[in-house]
Amino acid sequence: MSIAVYDTLILSDLHLGSDISRAEDAIRMLRQNTFRRLILLGDIFCDLNFRRLTKEHWKFLGYIRKLSNPKRAIEVVWVEGNHDQGLSAVMSHLVGVKVYQEYGWQYAGRHHLAIHGHQFDRFVVNNLVLSHVNSFLHLQLQKLAFTGKCFSRFLDRMNTRWLRLSTKVAEGALGYARLRGVDRVFCGHTHAALYREYEGIEYYNTGCWTDATPTYISVGDKGVRIHEFKRESERVDDRDSCEERSQADTAVAELAGEPGLLEDAEYENISS
Repeated sequence: MSIAVYDTLILSDLHLGSDISRAEDAIRMLRQNTFRRLILLGDIFCDLNFRRLTKEHWKFLGYIRKLSNPKRAIEVVWVEGNHDQGLSAVMSHLVGVKVYQEYGWQYAGRHHLAIHGHQFDRFVVNNLVLSHVNSFLHLQLQKLAFTGKCFSRFLDRMNTRWLRLSTKVAEGALGYARLRGVDRVFCGHTHAALYREYEGIEYYNTGCWTDATPTYISVGDKGVRIHEFKRESERVDDRDSCEERSQADTAVAELAGEPGLLEDAEYENISS
């Protein structure tokens, strides 16, 4: 069986420092894939408070630093999100990755653009103070033991629907892509994976790594795909559960080893 080597892998909205960040699983995913380019599409952090970072969060940053080593021949790109603002200079030094406001590249004769997407969210742009207050309250809610994580994830999904974020960001990104002459545009920010096409322009949202079913995007010879990540040990009916991760699971996410491609994670083929 041939092994897929992706041109680009894209993930966003990891929110390191948050109690519901699935940094451990993000490392698993990266180790299970082979790719030439990795784009961290914004909101990798939840805020500027490094004291919130757990051991798993620091492991993720350490793994990104290893991937960015020139010997690995992997281009690692960080696109700034609204929660990352103020961290660009620090992150560039800490993990050896350059931070962009937006990032464009050519592949298979098409112009691709990665931009976090908060630029198309008028609520965030026009209500910065209120957005910061909401983020703080959301972080506090996550600390309410077992049910706190379930409820905060539920509120996150309801917030996206109430503000119609998916629609607003998609429409804004498609309009921006048309002005820029872009064929494919990729965003995060909404925490909801999505594909849309308008007048020949393709829009993809990467989803997030704070939900029960995290998602990421691959760009390769077979087109663009939105993948769902699920551990091999997870049952189908556990997909939306909020069961806490065990200590044994934590031990699996060590940083040692080359990023080879193991069995491909479950995915939905969105477009080719």
